[in-house]
Amino acid sequence: MNQKLTRIEVVMADVKEKIATVIYMPESRLPSVRAAAKDYGFSPSTVVEAYERLQTEGIIYSRPGAGFYVAETTAPLSLTDIAPKIDRVVDPLWVSRQSLEPPDGALKPGCGWLPADWLFEAGIRRGLRNVAKADASIISEYATPLGLLALRQLLTRRMAGLSINAEPSQIILTDSGTQAIDLIFRFLLTPGDTVVVDDPCYFNFRAQLLAHRVKVVGVPYTPNGPDVEAFAAILDEHKPRLYITNAAIHNPTGATLSPATAYRVLQLAQAAGLYIIEDDIFADFEVKPAARLAALDGLSRVFYIGSFSKTLSASLRCGYIAAPTEWVESLVDLKIATGFGGSQLAAAVVFSALTDSGYRKHMNDIHTRLASARTHTLPRLAKLGIVPWLLPQAGMFLWCRLPKNNNATELANRCLSKGVVLAPGNVFSQSDNAENFMRFNVAQMNHSKVFEVLAQSLD
Repeated sequence: MNQKLTRIEVVMADVKEKIATVIYMPESRLPSVRAAAKDYGFSPSTVVEAYERLQTEGIIYSRPGAGFYVAETTAPLSLTDIAPKIDRVVDPLWVSRQSLEPPDGALKPGCGWLPADWLFEAGIRRGLRNVAKADASIISEYATPLGLLALRQLLTRRMAGLSINAEPSQIILTDSGTQAIDLIFRFLLTPGDTVVVDDPCYFNFRAQLLAHRVKVVGVPYTPNGPDVEAFAAILDEHKPRLYITNAAIHNPTGATLSPATAYRVLQLAQAAGLYIIEDDIFADFEVKPAARLAALDGLSRVFYIGSFSKTLSASLRCGYIAAPTEWVESLVDLKIATGFGGSQLAAAVVFSALTDSGYRKHMNDIHTRLASARTHTLPRLAKLGIVPWLLPQAGMFLWCRLPKNNNATELANRCLSKGVVLAPGNVFSQSDNAENFMRFNVAQMNHSKVFEVLAQSLD
């Protein structure tokens, strides 16, 4: 656990956070010592000492007789420094760090991907062989600005199956789904803007937004999608610029957006001038297609994104954006400015794998294996008093409530010490009200040690 901050450190941390999130702009005047002391409820001498230390670090400076001001040049961005001062285990980046670089032999029921031997290895290997025989430009040259045409044409056909009408010219290939989101954030947002996320939501949405120094507001998520009344109230009060959400299978809850909720969300977004990012990374895990905001909206205010890391390979970094037509050129310019050419090689291998005759059978097998994993995991969790918030129709996640008096953060720490990486609820919650929840990946829970460690570690 973090040590308790002193009063001086509280003031310093608050000023640093407000500078990092551009609440305090460069060259702007800080609140006077007297005003700050009143706001914090501390003595003026505490504030003076905090300001003096910040001045020593070069973060602020003083003008004799005029007070303290934000320095023109501030320290480099540190997501950890500007995040809320909470236990590192509930930092949005914690699960990613632990899952990507786990202790030797650690099990990862908290990670967000399939085991390596569940992925389409045979198709990827065939794709690599096919690309090795292709034109040399594929393996040696930069991609075109929009990316490999054949893959973009395939994506338009796949989207059409979800009633999303997009031309290949509206699709921009990116180096990952994460890059797709980052490009849209860069395009739409300026520091200080407000963005709405689901509560709970995929934790890396929160981490990326932190890097863009915007205000984040959470809307409660229900089994049918965002709470529409709360969503309307947030739009009215906060005037957000953007809403980001999952399509189809929601992460972490496994819930499915209902057509009625989708329709109402779009009505409210249109009235408020709100843009939406719809992340459909789990599309191929669906058994029965759900409503898509991009289909109902016609790619007017919705940016539809996805990638292939969950079904094909996490090593092949390839994602995409289907964007409103009028924004494509600007997004392409931004893509070139920040990444220049994308990976033709990755795009070509992805295209080969997706058009491989074995891909459909592979995904049917994944559906069966995940259904079987849920069937075996649920009763084993139930014996421990761990119950799902809902029973998902598809996907790998179970969003579960822990037995009474168990804190997910503390449980995750205890399990980590025994070689099991978990995903505690507040990693996903903007309001930090999910301390009694845990996200489990059923595909990563086929080892009896997971349940043994949970049993030993629960209160």
